[in-house]
Amino acid sequence: MEYFVRHRTAYRYVQDVSSSCHVAHLLPRETPHQKVLQAELLFAPQPALVRRLVDYFGNIQNLFTIEEAHAVLEVSSESRVVTGPAPSLDPALDVPWEDVRAELETAREDDTRDAAQYLFDSPLITALPEMADYAEISFTPGRGILSAAADLTTRVHRDFRYDTTVTDAYTPVEKVFRIRAGVCQDLAHVAIAALRALGLSARYVSGYLLTSPPPGQPRLVGADASHAWFALWAPGCGWVDFDPTNNMQAGESHITAAWGRDYSDVTPLSGVITGGGEHIVEVGVDVVPVTEESA
Repeated sequence: MEYFVRHRTAYRYVQDVSSSCHVAHLLPRETPHQKVLQAELLFAPQPALVRRLVDYFGNIQNLFTIEEAHAVLEVSSESRVVTGPAPSLDPALDVPWEDVRAELETAREDDTRDAAQYLFDSPLITALPEMADYAEISFTPGRGILSAAADLTTRVHRDFRYDTTVTDAYTPVEKVFRIRAGVCQDLAHVAIAALRALGLSARYVSGYLLTSPPPGQPRLVGADASHAWFALWAPGCGWVDFDPTNNMQAGESHITAAWGRDYSDVTPLSGVITGGGEHIVEVGVDVVPVTEESA
């Protein structure tokens, strides 16, 4: 599928900002299942400096500074991407999860060493003992890692209420685990914490969902906003993406923007301002199939 993606963010300040410096993770990245045809950022007011970099995790990162007074900042990303369906998982690669943990402990191969960096706690995710207890209901002795991860995805979807009013962008995972509610970011954090508590590698993935589902298909939760899910590392498969908010393996309706240890590594837009006082933020996302956009 080919999509047009637009992500618009507007900051409205009660007082003028005299200058500001920002970091954006708003442009999609290439993956084995996604090709980026075009991607650009649009600004108002126009920055004095814009630099496009690649961050530690391989994400596209834009740094920009605005040196004129402004009461409103608008940043829009526009891109065209082609995505493929979720990869078929070979049952022969669904090896016992304990074997994967043992392989990560030794980390002799390059890809295993790279995956091992996602074993550890990160700013928003602490793998507590009670999260290991929760994970072990799915990860029973000898069970295949992929089928266990799919079961964990289903349980997080069932056990945690989707609620936009009870958390914010920096709510720690232990609170989400306690209140059993949150948004897509929080559900991804819970699954990652549970996997890391067992000694498995899991990373946070930010991106987007198809806004308008195909005829006859249910509308996915999280559309019209940034979305998030998690990826689990398994030998022979690499990274496999699961979406606990919608209880599914991430596929061609999921557009990847960036990945890291947790949300704090891939915040869509952050920065430092001089002045401004209080502000409100407006965010809008559209994901439209190119054939529909052209119609």
